Amino acid sequence: MKYLCCLIAVLCCCTLLTGQQACTGNLGDNIFDAGDFGRGSANVLQNDPGIAPGYSYTSFPPPNDGFYTITNNTGSWSLFGGWMSIRNSDSDPNGYMMVVNASYEPGIFYEQEIDGLCENTLYYFSADIINLIDPNWDELIKPRVSFLINGETQYDTGDIDQTGRWNTYGFSFTTQPGETTLTLALRNNAPGGIGNDLALDNIYFRPCGPEALILPREPADICEDGDPIPLTATIDGDEFADPVVQWQQSFDEGDTWQDIPGANDTTVLHTDLRAGNYYYRYYLANSVQNLNNAKCRINSNVKVVRVLPKEWEVQDTFCAGTTYTFGDRQLASPGNYLDSLVSSIGCDSIVYLTLTEVPSGQIDIETDVRDATCFDRPDGEIQVRTSDATYPPTRITLGAQSIVTDYAIFSNLAADTFSLEVLDRHGCRLETTLDVGQPPPVTLDVGPDRSLQLGDELVLEPSVNQPFEILVWEGGLSGSCGDLNCFPLSLVPLSDTTIFWTVQTAPNCQAMDTLRVTVDASRQLYLPNAFSPNFDGRNDYFGVFGREAEVSTITYLRVFDRWGGLVYEGEDLVINAPDSGWDGRLNGALLPQGIYTYQALVTFLDGVIRTKTGSVLLIR
Repeated sequence: MKYLCCLIAVLCCCTLLTGQQACTGNLGDNIFDAGDFGRGSANVLQNDPGIAPGYSYTSFPPPNDGFYTITNNTGSWSLFGGWMSIRNSDSDPNGYMMVVNASYEPGIFYEQEIDGLCENTLYYFSADIINLIDPNWDELIKPRVSFLINGETQYDTGDIDQTGRWNTYGFSFTTQPGETTLTLALRNNAPGGIGNDLALDNIYFRPCGPEALILPREPADICEDGDPIPLTATIDGDEFADPVVQWQQSFDEGDTWQDIPGANDTTVLHTDLRAGNYYYRYYLANSVQNLNNAKCRINSNVKVVRVLPKEWEVQDTFCAGTTYTFGDRQLASPGNYLDSLVSSIGCDSIVYLTLTEVPSGQIDIETDVRDATCFDRPDGEIQVRTSDATYPPTRITLGAQSIVTDYAIFSNLAADTFSLEVLDRHGCRLETTLDVGQPPPVTLDVGPDRSLQLGDELVLEPSVNQPFEILVWEGGLSGSCGDLNCFPLSLVPLSDTTIFWTVQTAPNCQAMDTLRVTVDASRQLYLPNAFSPNFDGRNDYFGVFGREAEVSTITYLRVFDRWGGLVYEGEDLVINAPDSGWDGRLNGALLPQGIYTYQALVTFLDGVIRTKTGSVLLIR
């Protein structure tokens, strides 16, 4: 497992990055039915979906190296150091995503076979991917994903940076003649280790074609007593040599679609003048055969035709203490009202309004505030949920962010005081403030830089202002510790070194410091030029002198007479020892006064060897 590996609800936006051929036109339905991994209330999918041939599935997150899991939120996990806490790329509280902890060897982590495709057809293959490592961590190994078709790499994402955001990566390609079945795969090319962890969502494989439009895109409004309106298909692009259309209509606001029999021309006429909203689109293919295959056709935009009624019966409510806008009047009391209004397109309408007043103070909310995990780290979160007593739809506004929902998650928040406003459909309003806090900054102090003599002891005694998980020091001297009970720590550096310190707390907060150590290796040795071995307790021995802390041993000391004869040899002598060295004798006999030469070999603490030569006067 990584010791510095690197999902909190994050509201992220996706940036489309395409490669090779770009799909500049419209897309068809996603051929991957399970490309978004589904949704569910359970935090982790228990059954192995069997989609990653090179990886093992685990239902006990977080996944270790070479494992993956399907989850809707990693905020409930005990995360590895550096991993972000996130939800899926759509920020759906129950939407699943695939979380991959990369193997140490590059390999395929997603693979599916698709059949029933059309030959000579342009398709678009894409996926939403996020680097799981928090942007505040030092840059670690980055995922690098290849998109494969039938085992061959067709597109590479390049390094996926630590941005804290989901991004969409994809490319377009054309099937070959006779090619109707493909194996699609995703492979992580970066080696495992410290980092290289990712999440995957919204895998799309869709047919691509020219722009298929119903213009203008805005809804078309007609009066209940008006005229039928034609809708025209606009096809912009030469991707389809022989384009064929099939118009469709939806009777459930676009959830499902039904073919309009015989509607294969570029224009269809809307003739139903009963009040209501009518939904149209068409699908487009390169041939009649492809038109009948959902894997080979693309969809136009949805066009809405709105038939405005002559008479409107409106029942509405307003919040006590506010007013209700009706035509050019501001109503402040409940009751029944009548007005004749003219729409922007000239439709005359009679509106019957039954207005009911509701008391203020009906908005009831639950909030959950999670402070930022580290000082100056923008990963705080506020969750706001309205109760059943609140009249939907409700607009929840936090600072500059606003969303219409009954459950909002505001993520990536820095420590601050936020203004919260909840507005229900009646205009009733609740206002309050919420504080996102943060812990104090982690501080690490290892003291000033040090200058030492070779052999001097270096005492390490860092100071950390709060409990931590691990303190690591690296450089010329390395080690780690779980608390300050490891200190003081005594070391003897042998050369100049820089020690880099990093402390990490339980919520993955970090602090760093650097200690520069300079070692002076002067290697000063002294051998006297005379000695008097008369055993009066002074200068009775000829030896080697210097800084004891620097010297490991005197490997040997040799003394020679004037003719080069060896008169003394000592090995592994102790420096500065008053009774260690030559006492002026040879085989127990006193040698005469005179000049003798010597050779000394000294090994220092850092392994450096020095030779000293010279002459010494023996005095009798």
